[in-house]
Amino acid sequence: MRLLPYYLMLLGSSYVISTYGPYQRAQMTGDILLGGLFPMHFGVASKDQDLAARPESTQCVRFNFRGFRWLQAMIFAIDEINNSSTLLPNITLGYRIFDTCNTVSKALEATLSFVAQNKIDSLNLDEFCNCTDHIPSTIAVVGAAGSAVSTAVANLLGLFYIPQISYASSSRLLSNKNQYKSFMRTIPTDEYQATAMADIIEHFEWNWVIAIASDDDYGRPGVEKFEKETEERDICIHLNELISQYFEDHEIKALADRIENSTAKVIVVFASGPDIEPLIKEMVRRNITDRIWLASEAWASSSLVAKPEYLDVVAGTIGFALKAGHIPGFREFLQQVQPKKDSHNEFVREFWEETFNCYLEDSPRLQESENGSTSFRPLCTGEEDITSVETPYLDYTHLRISYNVYVAVYSIAQALQDILTCTPGRGLFANNSCADIKKMEAWQVLKQLRHLNYTNSMGEKIHFDENADMAANYTIINWQRSTEDGSVVFEEVGYYNIHAKRGAKLLLDKTKILWNGFSSEVPFSNCSEDCEPGTRKGIIDSMPTCCFECTECSDGEYSNHKDASVCNKCPNNSWSNGNHTFCFLKEIEFLSWTEPFGIALAICAVSGVVLTAFVMGVFVKFRNTPIVKATNRELSYVLLFSLICCFSSSLIFIGEPQDWTCRLRQPAFGISFVLCISCILVKTNRVLLVFEAKIPTSLHRKWWGLNLQFLLVFLCTFVQVMICVVWLYNAPPSSYKNHDIDEIIFITCNEGSVMALGFLIGYTCLLAAICFFFAFKSRKLPENFTEAKFITFSMLIFFIVWISFIPAYFSTYGKFVSAVEVIAILASSFGMLACIFSNKIYIILFKPSRNTIEEVRCSTAAHAFKVAAKATLKHSTASRRKSGSIGGSSGSTPSSSISLKTNSHDCDTTSGKHRPRVSFGSGTVTLSLSFEESRRSSIM
Repeated sequence: MRLLPYYLMLLGSSYVISTYGPYQRAQMTGDILLGGLFPMHFGVASKDQDLAARPESTQCVRFNFRGFRWLQAMIFAIDEINNSSTLLPNITLGYRIFDTCNTVSKALEATLSFVAQNKIDSLNLDEFCNCTDHIPSTIAVVGAAGSAVSTAVANLLGLFYIPQISYASSSRLLSNKNQYKSFMRTIPTDEYQATAMADIIEHFEWNWVIAIASDDDYGRPGVEKFEKETEERDICIHLNELISQYFEDHEIKALADRIENSTAKVIVVFASGPDIEPLIKEMVRRNITDRIWLASEAWASSSLVAKPEYLDVVAGTIGFALKAGHIPGFREFLQQVQPKKDSHNEFVREFWEETFNCYLEDSPRLQESENGSTSFRPLCTGEEDITSVETPYLDYTHLRISYNVYVAVYSIAQALQDILTCTPGRGLFANNSCADIKKMEAWQVLKQLRHLNYTNSMGEKIHFDENADMAANYTIINWQRSTEDGSVVFEEVGYYNIHAKRGAKLLLDKTKILWNGFSSEVPFSNCSEDCEPGTRKGIIDSMPTCCFECTECSDGEYSNHKDASVCNKCPNNSWSNGNHTFCFLKEIEFLSWTEPFGIALAICAVSGVVLTAFVMGVFVKFRNTPIVKATNRELSYVLLFSLICCFSSSLIFIGEPQDWTCRLRQPAFGISFVLCISCILVKTNRVLLVFEAKIPTSLHRKWWGLNLQFLLVFLCTFVQVMICVVWLYNAPPSSYKNHDIDEIIFITCNEGSVMALGFLIGYTCLLAAICFFFAFKSRKLPENFTEAKFITFSMLIFFIVWISFIPAYFSTYGKFVSAVEVIAILASSFGMLACIFSNKIYIILFKPSRNTIEEVRCSTAAHAFKVAAKATLKHSTASRRKSGSIGGSSGSTPSSSISLKTNSHDCDTTSGKHRPRVSFGSGTVTLSLSFEESRRSSIM
């Protein structure tokens, strides 16, 4: 560190005898000095330094005509300010402008010349040398162009708080004010450009791209931001490559191979013109013309790439250009350039020689040409007409970077004007003091620039934000071929407003865009073909998310747009169509009154009610006949009423289920059937007990009185009622929409508790089983009383129906559940009605001769004598066996025969009594039983 002051002192004192920095420069003295850094060349010649001799300065190559125009913009702005009577009056601005050659080393070499004098002033080295005639300090620097170059320059200038305003460095890293304290710029940061590029790709529905970035502080941060933006938009980067103008040929060819083999058709490039030019040349050599290029602002209008010979490859390029500005009088200024007039600008001589492809008489390269080290060129006078040639230097139609340079110079001038016109007590410095324009230092200018806010001559408001960046918008250009001369035309096709809301930032006129130079159809750059509506994107293993296979949506799901990531599930009341592109309302189904099946079941139920009512009417009309009396007419009435209820309960199962119908139908069915079966059970068991008692006694008549019969029926039914009450209280049934079936909504009843339904049916079946037992046991009683055979058949039908009902109930769904139960109810009800009452109705209506008291008595007496005969025979057989065992074989008992005659002629009809004869061997015994009508009625 001790050597630094001496080095800077020697560097500063050498100004008198030599020049600062690189050999070429543009300079003019003034009261206040501004520095400038411009890429007058695209690069330096690569040269190995083996250090066998003193290293030579690297030579800059390939003159940059646009860079020269940018330099001219700075000189033009300073000339305007010096000639202005209102801006910095009586103060002359001078400048020192150097060539960076688009490299960090050359830029730092020039920057040392800026900081050297500032450091000498701050070190107060008057004791070492006489510095009274030294040049003034550089209070601000305009430049540089490339972000990588500006980063290096900013690190050095920031040490001395020398304000630096870049006109083309857009790297977002430079917004870090902790690291780059004195850096400012008149170009928007890449933070917005990367977002804008991602928005463009999303706008055209591309998702498979190639990203190429320059291997420097401009390209790497830009592509990193772009990667983040693409991740948010489900855009995949197939290749992510770095590039440099210093790549070897084999590296460029390898990169071109990867691009050529890639299926991505869109190439996003964050690089400068010199960096991307070698790749473009290789693409032209290979004639790869099916790619679309997205150009960052660094090369969106680069003259190195925008050449007619490259248009087959780069035509159709979408570029982000800075907003163009208007500089009055700049066109004429550019046309007035001449080597003899602009002696203060040493770059004019090289510009002239490169423009006219000649050598000036005193050109140092003329001697090199004579020695054969350079190509031969003719001599030129320096007075040629600059307007007679076509050069990028005179392309002032879209002044973008040039306008940024113009704004940067005027911003510094305005800051100096604010210092000049500052009122003490209102300044920006300590105690609101003002800086002295004559003793001003660079850090004071930096402070004033940070608070700058003014309106320029074009009416634009100029100010720097908290990151010392200047807000701006992008113009979107499309590279097209001119129909006149075949040159490159930058057609404005849209804008990008970085301050607008998301979704409204991008404005494009697609009708103006020509893809690949001739087509209006948007190219396809996706890893997979679009998935049509009705399908979704399916993941492919080991492939990026942008690569997918189209999978058809499942039933009940739909997608109504292309490239759907997921299929949307239809609402519960809807179902997807055959193509799965939309949902339609499901058909609602239940056992309806209007459908044929429902109508048929309803007709059957009504028919059952009518037939049962008819039977009841017949029984009421013939209530005093023996058949009706013999069947216990009071219980028969209850039985017929219960059958009407059974038939009627089936109607509740038809129609749209409601909560009240669901809670009513099962209890109504269960109670009706239990009432019916309990009547049959009580009646059957009563007659069986009476006949088995041989002679009815007063005890039997009292025990089986009518009140007790109804009490038993009530008790049996009450148990079922309690089951229903407990069921309805704990788990009441309710209507339920079943969405499980495709395309159909079944409105059914949720029974609440399957166990409760099982108890209800199980109790009914238990009573039926008991009834079946007693009916089977009384099958030999007189048919006039209980029709035991028919009751047995009815119970068998009942069991067959309800045993079949259980698997059918649990194996069906929807409206068929109700239909199965209705069929079971109707079948069992018709079975009981037909088996129990059809024979009686037949006798009452069609065989009235059998519906007489004599017929009933005869049948009853016949049954009584059958029982008595069997008992006597059994007793006689037992006696013979007993006597035979006592007397041995002493005698034989004569054989005996028993015959029962119950023919009609054996009944004494005159006396109204039946006297059947029972013959035992040779004798005949006549037994007489006389049932008074009143007695008989009592046991009926």
